[in-house]
Amino acid sequence: MLEAIFLGILQGLTEFLPISSSAHIRLAGEFLPSAQDPGATFTAIMQIGTEIAVLLYFRNEISRIFSAAFSWLIGNRFEVGSDELKSAKLALWIVIGSIPIFIFGFVGQSYIRENFRSLYLIAATLIVFGLLLGWLDRVGKKTKNLDLLNTRDGMSYGFAQSLALIPGVSRSGATIAMGRLLGYSRESALRYSFLLAIPAVLGSGCFELINSFSEPTNKFSILETGVATFTAFVIGYLVIAWLMRFVQYRSFMPFVIYRVFLGSVIFLLLSTGQIS
Repeated sequence: MLEAIFLGILQGLTEFLPISSSAHIRLAGEFLPSAQDPGATFTAIMQIGTEIAVLLYFRNEISRIFSAAFSWLIGNRFEVGSDELKSAKLALWIVIGSIPIFIFGFVGQSYIRENFRSLYLIAATLIVFGLLLGWLDRVGKKTKNLDLLNTRDGMSYGFAQSLALIPGVSRSGATIAMGRLLGYSRESALRYSFLLAIPAVLGSGCFELINSFSEPTNKFSILETGVATFTAFVIGYLVIAWLMRFVQYRSFMPFVIYRVFLGSVIFLLLSTGQIS
């Protein structure tokens, strides 16, 4: 239970920061008393908690998006430039942006589980994608907001998000980097990253939760997993509130430095045999 609570705290702290929560969960398993990888199933279920935090924090915006999309689907049409039309379009871009990760996740699920949890791979992706985020955040324009999203940008965001299937890349880090490359402000890129993750993470988490009953691959009990998920929800909500304020005044460079440092430490620990 203490391990589950610790991992829930770690999940909540790292899910929304561009430093890869799955990498931290995978690495933490090496130092827990059980000295085991918590596994993709446990990680995916915990992410339900952090996504519920997103739903709660952005509840007003999500309600407007859902209401506008439903109204548009039943035949109502909105004036050009209206808030309702902008919300309906945002719903469309979220759907379009979710397509790549659902395809790659469905087709490559088994391969990803068996081959993408190597600590060598995680260390490399932490460093490489951290440097990429730092460079794009520095050179990217800061002029566009979410009202300017289009099909091309939505798909580009979606392909970036699908890279997060590889532990160490970071869902938020990949989508934020793509947003900065496309010219969106830090706050807009971060906000869309949160909204875009909702279908993918909830879908993956619920799929793993259902499978865990018929094919128990989770080393934690249902109660322990539930406690970890609730803990991730509480901590995750606090992190969202802090991060949305942080990006208004600061760059992502502190996270870039941390990623490079952590990746280098993992390589060092692997090379000296401290972890395997």
